[in-house]
Amino acid sequence: MKKVFLSTVLVSLIATTAIASNENKVLDDVLAAQPTEVQDRYRYRHTKETLEFFGIKPGMTLLEGLPGGGWYTKILLPYLGADGVLIGADYAEDMYPRFGFFSQEALDAKKTWVVDWTAEAGGWRSEGDASILAFQFGSMPDEMKGTADAVFLVRALHNLARFEVDGGYLTSALSDAFEALKPGGVAGVVQHEARQEMPGEWANGSHGYLKQEFVIKQMEQAGFVFEASIDINNNPADQPTSEDIVWRLPPSYATSRDNPELKAQMTAIGESNRMTLRFRKPEQ
Repeated sequence: MKKVFLSTVLVSLIATTAIASNENKVLDDVLAAQPTEVQDRYRYRHTKETLEFFGIKPGMTLLEGLPGGGWYTKILLPYLGADGVLIGADYAEDMYPRFGFFSQEALDAKKTWVVDWTAEAGGWRSEGDASILAFQFGSMPDEMKGTADAVFLVRALHNLARFEVDGGYLTSALSDAFEALKPGGVAGVVQHEARQEMPGEWANGSHGYLKQEFVIKQMEQAGFVFEASIDINNNPADQPTSEDIVWRLPPSYATSRDNPELKAQMTAIGESNRMTLRFRKPEQ
């Protein structure tokens, strides 16, 4: 009996190892297939290590917050594969006028974002890639609730926090994320991180940065359980003052596009200092 038990355990261990090895190869192949300009940013974004830390695997249904132009989406679609589903979630339509710089044409386009982005992202797919769905935070369809294995929130929380007092946008988005997850599902957060000593009014999202304790508190208030953090996306060279915004750094270069010397300084810093946090929706 003991030999049979040990054999069963060994077979299970071998099978688990083989699956993990195959998943690693799939991810390695997907990352290697990206354009050079995308691969150049792996050194800042630690894409492989980040996805592995969050436990993202082929076949999952994954909710990606603020997918935008698809930097991560174009990696996730082939990695999740034919059995996977990627759900893109944009800011609420009525949050965009609060930025104050979008044209009326851009604001009008948000009225059809779900249809438009789904069609655009469909053009990024190849045969065998994940299928695509979408919604805007604050208006998640009931049929999406409890369907996601993972939520992926990469640099998506600062503006939600910035406008929280105006419309409860952060609370609403995190509620949607929690409701979208299956019990036991994972929520991964990568967010521009403010140093602890920075003023609270500066680290409210308006400059792009949030404090780690704030993010953890908001996630826990939404029902998530904090599991672990990892420092792979920390960048000690990013030392903003209270006059700085995160968009001064690459890839935005918002304050140095026309100043080669200053742009070189921002390039030397690299992309922002980022927290990388893993949360879980309780099983019950």
